[in-house]
Amino acid sequence: MPKSKDRRSVDMQIMRDWVDPKSRVLDLGCGHGVLLEYLKQTRETEGVGVDLSSEKIHDCVKRGLSAYLGDMMEFMGSFPDNHFDRVICSRTLQELDNPSEVIMEALRVSRCLTIGFVNFAYWRNRLSMLLNGRRLENEVFPTPWSESRRGNPLSVKQFESYCESENIRIEQKVFLRGDWKRKTTHIPNWLCGYAIYDLSAS
Repeated sequence: MPKSKDRRSVDMQIMRDWVDPKSRVLDLGCGHGVLLEYLKQTRETEGVGVDLSSEKIHDCVKRGLSAYLGDMMEFMGSFPDNHFDRVICSRTLQELDNPSEVIMEALRVSRCLTIGFVNFAYWRNRLSMLLNGRRLENEVFPTPWSESRRGNPLSVKQFESYCESENIRIEQKVFLRGDWKRKTTHIPNWLCGYAIYDLSAS
């Protein structure tokens, strides 16, 4: 079974490749600042993160990063159009109360938006529900339902249908298999474990 840091390094490398050197980056739901620090080291970015956890913001500050404790919509509302070169929303989308509102605001304050999310329609998830009648528990969903954070799971098909309906242009996309290391291009709604999108406003 791949270690968490190995899975994390693959999606971070993909996101890094989409970030221009020395660009201004906003990380929504920045967590402990691992991605922001990585971009700062490898792309010399001018980054800022926003998160609701004071502990995670404290960790960002310890890493020497700029981070804001509070609501991401309120934070983005303080910036003019296209203030950032890129906004990143990694592993956060499914926990938002109004993901569409966040996406549209992110595309207002930046030229590009990177989104990464777990594909809930991955075949192992479907099989677990079919055979066991319960959500799969693995390295992606390690905690039981009663202890997990709130979530609004989505699939590759749902997300692409949303982008089409909102006239959001998909510039690039990468689908990682269930091991979160190998890429796949075939029937991603079934075979993709983690999806990464590079978006722009039409």
